[in-house]
Amino acid sequence: MIRVVLFTLLIATTAVVNFLGYNVILPPVSLTIAFLSVVFIYSTGCAGLLQNKTRYIRRFGLIQILSDTLFAALLVLGTGCSQSIYIAVFIFPIVAGGLILYRIGGLIPAALSTILLGVILSFEYFGYIPSFYLETSYIQHHQSLVFANIFAVYGITFFTIALLSGLLAGKLRTTEEKLTRTSLEFDRLSQLYKQIFDDINTGIITISNDDSITSYNEAAAKITGFAAVEVIGQPFSLFFPSINVQSIDSARPVTDLQKKDGEAIRVGYSYARLNMPFDADSDDPACQDCKVITMQDISQVEKMEMQVRNAEKMAAVGELSAAIAHDFRNPLAAISGSAQVLAADLANQDTPDTIHQSLMEIIIRESDRMAKTITDFLQFARPTEKVEEWFDVSRLIQEIVEQNCQMSKQMQACNIEVDIPERLGCLADRQQMQTVLLHLLENSCLAAKQTDKPVVVKAREEEADGISILVIQIIDHGPGIDDAIRHKIFTPFFSTREDSTGLGLSIVKHLLENHNATIHFSSPDSGGCMTEIQIPLPPSSEEMPIDRSETTGVSASW
Repeated sequence: MIRVVLFTLLIATTAVVNFLGYNVILPPVSLTIAFLSVVFIYSTGCAGLLQNKTRYIRRFGLIQILSDTLFAALLVLGTGCSQSIYIAVFIFPIVAGGLILYRIGGLIPAALSTILLGVILSFEYFGYIPSFYLETSYIQHHQSLVFANIFAVYGITFFTIALLSGLLAGKLRTTEEKLTRTSLEFDRLSQLYKQIFDDINTGIITISNDDSITSYNEAAAKITGFAAVEVIGQPFSLFFPSINVQSIDSARPVTDLQKKDGEAIRVGYSYARLNMPFDADSDDPACQDCKVITMQDISQVEKMEMQVRNAEKMAAVGELSAAIAHDFRNPLAAISGSAQVLAADLANQDTPDTIHQSLMEIIIRESDRMAKTITDFLQFARPTEKVEEWFDVSRLIQEIVEQNCQMSKQMQACNIEVDIPERLGCLADRQQMQTVLLHLLENSCLAAKQTDKPVVVKAREEEADGISILVIQIIDHGPGIDDAIRHKIFTPFFSTREDSTGLGLSIVKHLLENHNATIHFSSPDSGGCMTEIQIPLPPSSEEMPIDRSETTGVSASW
């Protein structure tokens, strides 16, 4: 529609000038209306075609530019040929072609404009002019030099404009491509910065020279408890007075930061000058002293460091204590052996000395108790490396019961029932698992001594997340574990019994962790306590190389 508006305005301007009394060449009204109607119909049809024909857009644009050149030639022909004031209208399609189709798009309409202008001047030179010229102020010339001069001047002008418009269009295209790439890179950089700023687990805060907070990431909100909307634009020292951003003595200072909820945490922080661009000639120093502060919550780190230091101290104490305990075993064995010999001699006398014999029994009993305590302590302080082998779970339980019923008072009066399937094996350190099950059975028997119900030992193999697991359960009907002490039962030297060292469950947990196994205590609906051990097994493709002939059967009771 720009074509219609342009030609309408040009012709209307000419009509106004002619109406004001100036001598200008203007075609009759009927021809003018016919010309504008053709321009309007053609432009409307092209607009309709443009909606459906977008595949050949460059070819369509070239046709439109050539059409505009033809319409410009008709306008020049109707307004006086060489004396027309609209010869310069040829420049419009030339410039449009150069800008839209680059250099070739400007040269083609320039060549067509030059040819059409030459044809119009030739017709005028030989007298082939419209008849309505005679009714206007048209003055006919027959000097060929005048027409040649007009043709040369405008022809050179047309091609010069075509070259310049093509060059300008090329520069414009290059600049636009660079601007597009720069804009895309800037968008990517902005997106990357925003993602890093939002996702990093280090708190980042920027402040201006007037101490106002200008940016505040999500990590800082999690650390401090203050949301971004609460602190942005507010003084930094108002919310975080303990953080000193004026002078830092150490590379990474720490401070106690009070969160929004009042909780005090330990944070490590640092700051640096934020080099923002600013106008050196301006009096506004808004960006001359900006700072960026980074912070991290190091409460857990300091706790872990303290735990490591305590563990190192305990390891040193454990090594020393283990060495001392090991040295105690030989004298204690000598004392126990000597007491047993003396007790045997007193028992063989014709008149037994009951007082001395009871004293010998006390010495032997307490020596055995001390030996057991030393053994437990050494096992806790200096555990042996595990040696894994396949063994039969049912046979291991049988050996524990048979060997310890005579030695352990807790297990002597205990009724133990074993319900374990045949051919159920376990890959673990047999000696360590024997120690684990012995401690747990002794505890269960001690808890069940006030009841007439047996202690039940069950085992099965099950799948969990594609992994085979051996599950061993020891169930008693005793009083269970008090909830108040449940969190302390694995603490070394903690016990509710006066005759216990409090190392049994600590040893159990340590040995199970050595096998990547877990232990859980629960209270069944029937009362008592159920201890469940879960030991991961290798894939089922690995065979268990044990002697199946030694397996004792499905169920047994002692």
